[in-house]
Amino acid sequence: MFTGIVTDVGHIASFKPTAQGQLHRLRISCAYDQTTIADGASIACNGVCLTVVQSGVEQGRTWFDVDAAAETLRMTTAQDWKEGTRLNLERALKIGDELGGHIVAGHVDGIATIVSRTDLPDMAKFELRAPRQLARFIAAKGSVTLDGVSLTVNTAVDDVFSVLIIPHTLQVTTLGDWREGSEVNLEIDLMARYAARLTEMK
Repeated sequence: MFTGIVTDVGHIASFKPTAQGQLHRLRISCAYDQTTIADGASIACNGVCLTVVQSGVEQGRTWFDVDAAAETLRMTTAQDWKEGTRLNLERALKIGDELGGHIVAGHVDGIATIVSRTDLPDMAKFELRAPRQLARFIAAKGSVTLDGVSLTVNTAVDDVFSVLIIPHTLQVTTLGDWREGSEVNLEIDLMARYAARLTEMK
């Protein structure tokens, strides 16, 4: 479980697909203390919960290895990752940690596309198009997770919604790199999902 508050931006140091293309081994370079990363730990990478299979230190920088399976590649932007791709990272939530964002599972529901970017004096506004089957879960003032970042929805009309990003978030995450046409990982709010299901069952 996560909160959608990014704690580091790492990058893919190596990306090795298997011969069958069903599994990709990724080595991710980061600034985390390697002694705090246990094998089997969960780390959200651009919103995708991945399991650490090995970690170490090279040239003074921590790395950890994770495996991305075929379903992850199909459902997320991991299908387009390559060496050098920058990733928003978040360690799994611990009991007693501050819940600064919202409850995030790290299970990406689909891919949203940036429709437009507007740079404002104090922030940036992004409009995104969600997959139609997920749009009904997105509402103004509700929460979404985009590339692992917990955000508040500003407006939502049909399958297009907007978010406003403050300068700090643009600086400490990869969101500053977003452009029209960029594809991002989308996780809808768990509470919205359950509320919709309850409504359907009535």
